[in-house]
Amino acid sequence: MLSRAATAWRMAGVKVAGVLAEEDGDAVCAAGFLCVIGSGKRFSIQLDAVPAGTSCHLDSRGVEAACAEVLPLIATADVVILSKFGKLEAMRQGLWPAFERALAAGRPLLTTVSPKHAAAWRGFAPDAEWLQPAEGSIRQWWAVAGGGSAQAS
Repeated sequence: MLSRAATAWRMAGVKVAGVLAEEDGDAVCAAGFLCVIGSGKRFSIQLDAVPAGTSCHLDSRGVEAACAEVLPLIATADVVILSKFGKLEAMRQGLWPAFERALAAGRPLLTTVSPKHAAAWRGFAPDAEWLQPAEGSIRQWWAVAGGGSAQAS
C-alpha cells in the first residue's frame, strides 16, 4: 500500500521522500532492501550471516545508509513515507533521524509500526493518527494531511 500511495502521489505531482522495503526472494526476513523513493537507489538491509547472540538478519548499516540518502530530501517533500518504525527506530537508530526530521519539519509522515514497538512509537509521536491498513484510510488521511491535494488511488 505504501508503494502504491507513493506512485500515485508522484504521478499527481506530489513531492514524496522516503524509503520503501523491497522483498528479496532469498532473504530470511521479508525485506531485503530499502529503496529510495524517486531515485530507486537500493540499500541491502539483510546480513548474510546472523551475528552471535541474535536471530535477526537486519543490517543496521544498510538502514542507516538509506536514511542518510533520504535526510536531505525531507525539507522539500510534500509527504514522507518511511517503510517501518521497528526495532532499530525504537532504539533511536536506523531510520530514526528521518522520522525526527520529518516531524520537526512538519511533514505529513506515513509509516508502518511493528506491534512490538508500538509503545516506542507512541512515545515518539503521541499525537500520530493510527490508520487501518486499507487504501481508503490512506486516501482519507491524505485528504486532510496533504491539504486536499492529489489523491492516492
